[in-house]
Amino acid sequence: MCIAAIAWDTHPRWRLVIAANRDELHARPAAPLAEWPGGLVAGRDLLSGGTWLGVQGARCVLVTNFRAEGFPQAGRPSRGALVTNLLAGADPLAEPLAAYNPFNLFHTDGCSACILGNYPAQQRRALPPGIHGLSNGPFAEPWPKTRQLTAAMADWLAGKAEDFAPLLAALADRTPPPASADDAQPEAPFSAVFIANPLYGTRCSTVVAIDHAGQTHITERRFDAAGTAVGDTTLAITRPAP
Repeated sequence: MCIAAIAWDTHPRWRLVIAANRDELHARPAAPLAEWPGGLVAGRDLLSGGTWLGVQGARCVLVTNFRAEGFPQAGRPSRGALVTNLLAGADPLAEPLAAYNPFNLFHTDGCSACILGNYPAQQRRALPPGIHGLSNGPFAEPWPKTRQLTAAMADWLAGKAEDFAPLLAALADRTPPPASADDAQPEAPFSAVFIANPLYGTRCSTVVAIDHAGQTHITERRFDAAGTAVGDTTLAITRPAP
């Protein structure tokens, strides 16, 4: 499970803002946000070696799993490796997608943005300017918690859009949002933006903000199995605008 609100090319200061939670088994080892050799900036999955969210130059990529019956299947390539491939400059329109376990993925090269997916069929769609949500269900049918997070992003952008604390607070919300009988959503333990569970839950919250001059701010807040914040990392990166 993972969730993200993505504001793409819709603010006079910020070209891109992402507020995202990574949800994973607490036993799965990971390294904190850092700059890798070669200039990629991301946390690192120490089991498969890839990442779930990263920035390299003007590129930014984020992946979530897609919940589908019968998946994930062992032996398929790492979705985190797909993220690092795209950050290294692989063409998102040419990258084969069917081999991976189901996913949703956001990609930008700084000039344009797209959403990739591979379940129930391979899909690539250009992302128009605006505020969008990405979670573990269909991109076109956002879950209630996804709508809640995108609404928090909209409120933040409508204000001063300088202090990232309100976005981190929105990512820390453990209260399941109201849902109608017609809403598709995950089962109750996973219906809140922040998942507090001793086995599988929110491992980190990340805010990425890239302005129109190419300067990037990234903050990552990490949590233990009790849902307690155990560390923050903030990086400011100056890159040329695309």
